[in-house]
Amino acid sequence: MRTIHTNDIIKNVKEMCIEANLHLSKDMADAIKSAKESETGELGQQILGQLLENMEIAGKEEIPICQDTGMAVFFIKVGQDLHIEGMNLTDAVNEGVRQGYEEGYLRKSVVSDPLLRENTKDNTPAVIHYDIVSGDKLEILIAPKGFGSENMSRVFMLKPADGAEGVKEAVLQAVMDAGPNACPPVVVGVGIGGDFEKAAIMAKKALTRNVKEGSDLPHIREMEKELLTKINDSGIGPGGLGGKTTAIAVNIETYATHIAGLPVAVNMCCHVNRHVTRIL
Repeated sequence: MRTIHTNDIIKNVKEMCIEANLHLSKDMADAIKSAKESETGELGQQILGQLLENMEIAGKEEIPICQDTGMAVFFIKVGQDLHIEGMNLTDAVNEGVRQGYEEGYLRKSVVSDPLLRENTKDNTPAVIHYDIVSGDKLEILIAPKGFGSENMSRVFMLKPADGAEGVKEAVLQAVMDAGPNACPPVVVGVGIGGDFEKAAIMAKKALTRNVKEGSDLPHIREMEKELLTKINDSGIGPGGLGGKTTAIAVNIETYATHIAGLPVAVNMCCHVNRHVTRIL
């Protein structure tokens, strides 16, 4: 049985909050560079160039890539042979978020009640998804999520008879309805299967997958490619101002589901697709 103290968790979460908001992951940065090289529209090239310049300035001057530093979303894998001592794990994660957003001078965007709308002033509480796994490690993945793109996300409860074509139509509908509001070029996370909430969680987690890596399932990998082509043929383009780069990637995750259902969730993310992982 391995033991870690929540002080270590707090420290790492604090650092991850800052890192994720200041530095875009290499796969996303490389994808935007490639998109600029292949973009045929003059205005689209200009916008992609501005995004690259923005990333460079953010890294050099240690300021956020985007003014919306997001709601802190976590996917945490807890090894069943790990003992955590100190405070409650959820409290520790929130303390790390509190310190990270305060010390990193990151915008605090969380309100304590969805209707009363009073700001918590420290960007807590975070949204945390736990998974118990084998081993004695703690894997923490943070994905700060801005709400310009989050607000464009959808859940469709399709009928089994709708099949693959129905799934593709739902994804395309979500992207077209979003238009420029999701700050394209976007990454489209899709969850297929499970139930209402499982599909949505898969769609969010799909956004954190390396955009250069397709699904391990051949039929899903082909669907990802087909959807990416159709989305980029839509003409929405960078910034919604036209061009061939509407999406950087379409990442799809699947899970078993009920005989009577075909849940599909589409979680949109702007070009600032932030995520950082650490294993303690």
